[in-house]
Amino acid sequence: MPIPYAVRMPRPRPTDVITEWFGVDAEFERVPADPRTAYRRDVWLGLSLTVLAVAGMELARSAGYLQGEARPTWLLYVLSAAGALPLVVRRRYPLAVLAVVYAHFLLVGLTVPVVPLTQVLQVVYFMTLYTAVAWARDRRAMLIVVTACLVAMFGWLFWQTAVSSGLQHYAESQGLLGDPQGLLAPLDAMIAQTWLVNVAYFLGAIALGQVTWHGARRRAQLAEQAATIERQAAELGRRAVVTERLRIARELHDVVAHHVSVIGIQAAAARRLLGKDPESAGAPLATIESASRDAVEQMRGLVGTLRDIGDDGGTGGDGDRSPEPGVADIERLVGTDGGLDVTYTLVAEPPGVEANVPGAVGLSLYRTAQEALANVRKHSTARAAGLTVRVDRRAVADDARFRGGFAEVEVVDDGRARPGSSGSGLGLVGIRERVATHHGVAEIGPRVTGGYRVRVRLPLPLEES
Repeated sequence: MPIPYAVRMPRPRPTDVITEWFGVDAEFERVPADPRTAYRRDVWLGLSLTVLAVAGMELARSAGYLQGEARPTWLLYVLSAAGALPLVVRRRYPLAVLAVVYAHFLLVGLTVPVVPLTQVLQVVYFMTLYTAVAWARDRRAMLIVVTACLVAMFGWLFWQTAVSSGLQHYAESQGLLGDPQGLLAPLDAMIAQTWLVNVAYFLGAIALGQVTWHGARRRAQLAEQAATIERQAAELGRRAVVTERLRIARELHDVVAHHVSVIGIQAAAARRLLGKDPESAGAPLATIESASRDAVEQMRGLVGTLRDIGDDGGTGGDGDRSPEPGVADIERLVGTDGGLDVTYTLVAEPPGVEANVPGAVGLSLYRTAQEALANVRKHSTARAAGLTVRVDRRAVADDARFRGGFAEVEVVDDGRARPGSSGSGLGLVGIRERVATHHGVAEIGPRVTGGYRVRVRLPLPLEES
């Protein structure tokens, strides 16, 4: 068998790595979550640094660091304030602030070098470069402006160390031109240290700003993904509700059809008996009355849940016209396969009352038991489960909904959730939808003693007097 040749992926070019890291082609634009608050804080920060820059210049003058400086004091104050004041709009116009502040650094550094060397303005220059990298919305323009500023800064530094005689005079005044005590001569060590500090200074500001920008982009992506997942979950839930309501509509059709058929048959019988034996016609008429009342009661509960279907309505049937299951069919669920040992219990008060449970209620109980057992088989480690059906015609004293009694189904298991098998939850949505249709009560969730419980109680209509 021939061995296919391995496909060699081309190595990314250095320029591609740089543009990728700086997000040149990224669609993400970083803006403050609350722009008004962020811009207000920038104003206070810029004003505070301006005051500190002026105060720092005064402290430098008072400490004697400005000996030999012939320029007026007020000019030094103005130049110091001018270097820090642009930070009041640092996040609103990050690249413009960077260009202005570093132009100030170059111009003032060439004419009045003592001003840019104050500690507060050094912090300002670092913060300005960091802000431009962290907050610039146009990443390509940011890369161009930052590169231009770095070229200018290191050009100025080269001029200061190679052309200017400032370091030479400083070394002579400090007596540093003697014999070297390390690997380098004192003057060479001073120059190397100056370059090392500036490289760490500028690259540190850029790296910190870019890391911050990447962090903001990741947070925005996670927030967008979370919003997308939430929208999809809501859409799935809505579809589950619509699907369940369509199924209820089909069941409504069957229930009403059954009652109307009974009414028609009994009405024909009553019509025949009215002429021959009027007294015997009472029984068919009573059946008609009971069937019509039962149909109206069930329709009131079911039709209300179908109002929001709108244009999505319709029968949606699948052509299966077999009788819908009821309470008597729940026991058949015990014998289904799946490796789960299910015990069935029927509690009826009075005995035999389960045969008179309305069709819609019985169908909802059957579907609930069916879905609950399917969830146990798919998503639980349980080996045994209990299926209990309770039908009680006695009124529940503390709940007016159950004046005519209740019909209840309960599925209890002894397992735990199986790892990696969590479902979509749409089946439970359908159960709750059915319970809401009948104005019943649902208890769905884990048990304190372990395992899981699904219990649904639906009200029964009042008995005929």
